[in-house]
Amino acid sequence: MPPNQAPVLYLPHGGGPLPLLNDPNHQMLTQFITGLGHKLATPAAILVISAHWETAQPALTAADNPALLFDYSGFPPESYQLSYPAPGAPQLAAQIAEKLQQAGFNPQLNTNRGWDHGVFVPLLMLRPQADIPVLQLSLLKGLDPATHIALGEAISFLRQQNVLIVGSGMSFHNMQAFFRQDLVRDAQVEAFNQYFIDSLQPQHSYAEQAKRLINWQQAPDARLMHPREEHLLPLHVCFGAAKGSTAQLLFNDKVLHKTVLAFGW
Repeated sequence: MPPNQAPVLYLPHGGGPLPLLNDPNHQMLTQFITGLGHKLATPAAILVISAHWETAQPALTAADNPALLFDYSGFPPESYQLSYPAPGAPQLAAQIAEKLQQAGFNPQLNTNRGWDHGVFVPLLMLRPQADIPVLQLSLLKGLDPATHIALGEAISFLRQQNVLIVGSGMSFHNMQAFFRQDLVRDAQVEAFNQYFIDSLQPQHSYAEQAKRLINWQQAPDARLMHPREEHLLPLHVCFGAAKGSTAQLLFNDKVLHKTVLAFGW
């Protein structure tokens, strides 16, 4: 990896705030992401693409100090008292918006929206010091995979500026299956994940890898794994942002089926 070129990470943010509440099922994930943060070189800023923000055109948080958006319910009181007082990055947001405009998008700067749990939950594990500027980029309504790869390609320049790009989603996201153990078998999830691991192997060209990601519904039991693909598409943005950098599987939790992928690690 060239000096000061940041990697790109696709991380699972877990179930609401559970990774931060000592939930035993999330213990392995919490420990891994916390350890991963210790291994990362200090980035100049962090850009997060979360599964929990969708807009018609790309939107970027652009406040000086965004608040937290507690977009979950039914959890203990302490989960609504979490804080992540990192500064925002309005100037970087404006720079990204200019690049997105050049790529044919119509970006918007949002100074009102706070960071949702797809941002602050993984960052409280990855960078609990909250000392690095953070901004969030939305997914696009319509959930077109090719468009999200193009979105990633348009922000790939950030890696040269030592900006850490984090896709925050889940490689497996079927809400019914989280409460019904008989709905999905472990072997089905593993076969689905293997499709993406195989797709990102270096023997495939970038174009071939992109084609396999665009056609993700050809993966085994794809719609059973993702009845709606908003938690998968941050991977497509990460793939585009990495622009051919080698992908590496860093972590695969067989308990909750949480996978961590890194590009250019």
